[in-house]
Amino acid sequence: MIEPVNEVPFLLAQNGPLQGQIWPINKEIIIGRDPLCDIVINDRQVSRKHAQIQKHNNNGNALADLNSKNGTLLNGEFVDGPTSLKDGDEIIVGLVQEFLFVSSDATLPLGQTAIDEQAGSQKLFIDKKARRIWIGEKELIPALSVSQYELLVFLYENPDCVVSREDIVNAVWGEDEAVGVTEQALDALVRRLRGRLHKIDPTHDYILTVRGVGFKFENDSFN
Repeated sequence: MIEPVNEVPFLLAQNGPLQGQIWPINKEIIIGRDPLCDIVINDRQVSRKHAQIQKHNNNGNALADLNSKNGTLLNGEFVDGPTSLKDGDEIIVGLVQEFLFVSSDATLPLGQTAIDEQAGSQKLFIDKKARRIWIGEKELIPALSVSQYELLVFLYENPDCVVSREDIVNAVWGEDEAVGVTEQALDALVRRLRGRLHKIDPTHDYILTVRGVGFKFENDSFN
């Protein structure tokens, strides 16, 4: 893994074998199974040279598929020739590894002093631009899955409020897909997120169940 550098965009690996790793995009990046690639995904579903992040349109970036066997998805659509990237785009390589593209205006990591100033008395703090999460002085690594992150952000933005299951499902899955989401699916997602938070801070329950209504997020201050 390469540490991110200031003022350049980066790729954040999410679901997949590289989850939690970060690569700055300060040159053209080749993604594939070949050990000589800039980002190596050791999986047979990934072609030796699978995809490329290119410079594009006045220092912007574009994603291109390199005639791979299983294709490259950008926000759920297969790409072929260079396709412009924007902050928050989701890239899936070979149906195996998911990446988040973060633009250059979100690459400066917060120092602990800045975190403390912005977090105030909160135990848990989210830097939404960089999609990074801290509990106290510990960063949550590896990164959450997309659905776990969306759930946490929704609860984080509604502290000390009881939010309904319906509102959570709409926020995480979107209104178009919410109809098919079962209570069991939501409970499983909440359980996985609780588990991730508990590994860093086993002393505090951040997500409380309010029976018959929904959930409540408690982000109490340190005493």
